Amino acid sequence: MNHSEIQTNKSYYRLESDTDLLEETIWQRFSSVVSAFPKNEAVVSLPQNNRLTYREFKEKIDHLACGLLALGCDVGSKVGIWSTNNLEWLLVQLACARIGGVLVNINPAYRVPELAYGLELAEVEFLFTIPSFRSSNYVEMLLELVPELAHVESDDLRSRKLTQLKRVILYDPENPSDTTQPCSGFTVWQDVLKMAEEIDQSRLDRLTSSQDVHDPVNIQFTSGTTGAPKAVALSHYNIVNNSLSTARIMRFTENDRLCMVVPLYHCFGTVLASLLCFTTGGCLVISCDHFDPVMALQAVEAERCTALHGVPTMFIAELDHLNFKQSDLSSLRTGIMAGAPCPPELMKRVIEEMGCSEILIGYGETEASPLTHLTRPDDSFERRTKTVGCNLPHQEVKVVDPVTGETVLLGEQGEICFRGYHVMLGYYRNKKATEEAIDPQGWLHSGDLGSMDQDGYVKITGRLKNMIIRGGENIYPREIEECLFSHPDVAEAAVFGIPDDYWGEEVMAWVRLHPHARLDKEGMKLHCEENLAHFKVPKWIKIVDEFPMTVTGKLQKFKMKEIAVKDLGGG
Repeated sequence: MNHSEIQTNKSYYRLESDTDLLEETIWQRFSSVVSAFPKNEAVVSLPQNNRLTYREFKEKIDHLACGLLALGCDVGSKVGIWSTNNLEWLLVQLACARIGGVLVNINPAYRVPELAYGLELAEVEFLFTIPSFRSSNYVEMLLELVPELAHVESDDLRSRKLTQLKRVILYDPENPSDTTQPCSGFTVWQDVLKMAEEIDQSRLDRLTSSQDVHDPVNIQFTSGTTGAPKAVALSHYNIVNNSLSTARIMRFTENDRLCMVVPLYHCFGTVLASLLCFTTGGCLVISCDHFDPVMALQAVEAERCTALHGVPTMFIAELDHLNFKQSDLSSLRTGIMAGAPCPPELMKRVIEEMGCSEILIGYGETEASPLTHLTRPDDSFERRTKTVGCNLPHQEVKVVDPVTGETVLLGEQGEICFRGYHVMLGYYRNKKATEEAIDPQGWLHSGDLGSMDQDGYVKITGRLKNMIIRGGENIYPREIEECLFSHPDVAEAAVFGIPDDYWGEEVMAWVRLHPHARLDKEGMKLHCEENLAHFKVPKWIKIVDEFPMTVTGKLQKFKMKEIAVKDLGGG
């Protein structure tokens, strides 16, 4: 790899590569992998007791793609999927790419208002869903949202609220060949496969060959923690190259097996797990339909997985589980920890206790396809624990003053911005938000604060919107979180600002302790006082058993703040 620093004293870095960007669609790349490794296992779904080679996987994808065409799906059609992790999710993902449809990932935790908003915003025409999961009854919610499903025929669906919606396809991951149709308006999985027989294979091939690498292929929703979610439109070019660049850095090949625990609906799952495997010939092992630390540990052992992804809370749950010490994880080599800041102590445990010697820290966002930075296997432990690495090849990054927009000097803090092949096509049906996120020079503004060193390695210090300003002092929560986490009794910590009449804001910390820990609030404050400036020491500390978080394991500080403000009587 070659790199060039155009402005040696400024926080700007562009990484070149001897390997060109790939001008291939998802299906073109996948087809070449199938040709090269037809007998390799492509998918192993442990909850469904099913495993497929690449040849078998392709045959099932082709069959489903023909079924989609029979339903009326075409190039550019929006195909939503509202489900936990399963084999059918992957079949829909690849079948959609086969015909040139746009896959719309829908969070399985959505309730009726959120579902309605997402389906309408993305103009979903065909929706795949499972009957239910835990307390979520998807059929009931859909009947509430689309009451027409109860009394119309499946091929004559016309929704008053969702005018674009044409079909709702139901499948049961436990028995997809025997889904019971709850009422006449639903189409079931096996009927789609029967309809596939009406379609000539040549029609499918023509649609596939007509696609362009810059066509949209995926819509993913932002988390919406500061407002309504936005729909991020991504192209083949965006996500094929992002997954391949990631694989090269990880040294991930057709001989690797990735234990899948992150949700497929999220970019971490769609690109950095699913496509990571299907663009290289590796095997994707679905360990569980929804994250479960025991099932993850069992999957790594039983399937001899070489890679394991996750957000920090997932790794903590695996390490702290009673089954951990009895699990054989000797096959593990690599993986990515991303989605939230990783405390150095946690990284050390993953390397030393899990034996995952080449675990990497990743950073990015959905709008950047998603990965922008990744540590390298040969990096020093210092860099692998205190930075998010260097940007991926063919990407540019700079750190700017949030007020002036000027690129700051190396080592100075500012907002991190990206430019390159990985920047999204835009927010679907939201030109204003797109223009606010991507400036006229093509730079995507992340909203994250950080600093860069002379080798392009970036350290994340917080969010512009999460920065605590106490009496004119700028305080970055991550620094305090890392301090708390360095205490052996602390399992997790989250720091945020609380309104204060005198200082403007005060620092609050929520802390979860390890089982049998003896540390109390005064001990935590003393630990902080010994390691931090006085104004950074939390005024308020709350010991908790769990944190409010998204289904992907991201801590929801805005909810913590709401609870804390209420508990403190408004401050």
